[in-house]
Amino acid sequence: MYAIVDIKGKQFKVEKNQEIEVPKINEKIGSKIEFDKILLLNENGKITTNSSIKIIAKILSHEVSDKIKVFKMKRRKGYQKKNGHKQSYTLIKIQDLKTATKKAAPKKTAAKKE
Repeated sequence: MYAIVDIKGKQFKVEKNQEIEVPKINEKIGSKIEFDKILLLNENGKITTNSSIKIIAKILSHEVSDKIKVFKMKRRKGYQKKNGHKQSYTLIKIQDLKTATKKAAPKKTAAKKE
């Protein structure tokens, strides 16, 4: 069973007990978070797109990736610019793919006229 989920504008394929790197989430380490933007759910070969499932994950750490170097140059013009940055991300572990239980609507009984 896996799901395609939208986390902060990026799509990830997630399964139970999987660790993934997502864009930085401003929560404390060890806290649990829920994702409810499910785009696709594959449950034993049965694919659904409008599912009522929530993904529960635990934040393991906040980290910074390697430095990315950006170098711009225009030849024969004397223009060179070197820049770079480090991207922040959060490491999370998917704990459960939980279906949301829907409460049954109460049955309406019509009053009998005698």
